[in-house]
Amino acid sequence: MACRLSELVLDCRDPQALADFWCAVLGYRRLGEEDGAVEIGPAEGFGGLAPTLVLSPSAEARTAKLPLHLDVSPTDRDQAEELQRLLDLGARRVDIGQRDTDSWHVLADPEGNEFCLLRTRIAPA
Repeated sequence: MACRLSELVLDCRDPQALADFWCAVLGYRRLGEEDGAVEIGPAEGFGGLAPTLVLSPSAEARTAKLPLHLDVSPTDRDQAEELQRLLDLGARRVDIGQRDTDSWHVLADPEGNEFCLLRTRIAPA
């Protein structure tokens, strides 16, 4: 038997605000709160096909690039339209040395956590 990825935990300064951002990006909803942490996930909740995201409060400032980042793919529009939607939600472009010919866009959430918007559209979860 193998394990399945069930949740990702992201330390952040403002879990409430970041939960709002990521719920809008992923179409997730708030699943619960505990000790200042906010768990968000798909409608079916924890244990479904998509992992939940736990936004955990941390007073420590991040000083380096995260060793892990999220990649997201559009589900109901093309990449250019989804890029504009993410920018309108509060994401910002980040230059990490990518080339103009790369098929993805590097962005950061409102707290500066990098993530990539991929080109390929996938079916909603």
